[in-house]
Amino acid sequence: MDQVFKALADGTRRRLLDRLHEHGGQTLGELCEHIDMTRQSVTQHLSVLEAANLVATVRRGREKLHYLNPVPLHEIQERWIDKFERPRLRALSALKRRAEEDMSDKPTFVYVTYIASTPEKVWDALTDADLTAAYWGHSNVSEDWRPGSRWEHRRTDGTGVADVVGTVVESERPTRLVATWASPEEEGQQDKHSRVTYDIKPHGDIVRLTVTHEDLADETAVQQVSLGWPAVLANLKSLLETGKPLPQEPWLVPED
Repeated sequence: MDQVFKALADGTRRRLLDRLHEHGGQTLGELCEHIDMTRQSVTQHLSVLEAANLVATVRRGREKLHYLNPVPLHEIQERWIDKFERPRLRALSALKRRAEEDMSDKPTFVYVTYIASTPEKVWDALTDADLTAAYWGHSNVSEDWRPGSRWEHRRTDGTGVADVVGTVVESERPTRLVATWASPEEEGQQDKHSRVTYDIKPHGDIVRLTVTHEDLADETAVQQVSLGWPAVLANLKSLLETGKPLPQEPWLVPED
């Protein structure tokens, strides 16, 4: 948290976060267009934001795309703001999201987590049918996970029903996997497909996993995946670090 407050203390870094909030997935060059300083200086500011986990980066070809990671800001809100002003601020936040939805393109959700594991084990946990069944409630199934291959997100209740289908777009074991994401009834409607990217990077002796879910249909879809991905990845993290998933499926809301 000290790194977060240090990063937010600088006006230039706040402007960079504002820019990424307005439009995620910008390159260094795009961010420099509206900042009156050298590329080297902007790079240094972005490094501070990345160290504080406020900015997540995703490689696409030769480009390095930058996204706002809202998790640390959400933690600040929960600890110091939400419990005091929750009803009023949530109403204002809902109004702001509706206004932004009217002005923006298809939204993107980015989530970053750190796992005490290896890139190979994280890759296998995302693509192995038995491992995904152990922590996700579904099995991720593909013939070979190569570009062009079809994949399915199948129920583990014995029915074999697929709730999500898609096509592998990029596959670079153990560092990067990209796949389209659609409901079975919309499989033939390419304009309704979203896209999920898993970037797996060594981070010292641990692994940094960045999940980017882009081309989402609307704000409702963003709200759904913003609840689903953190829960699934928390279960994945528990499985790899302790050998077993969490004692309760985290995406299920406990009864009062």
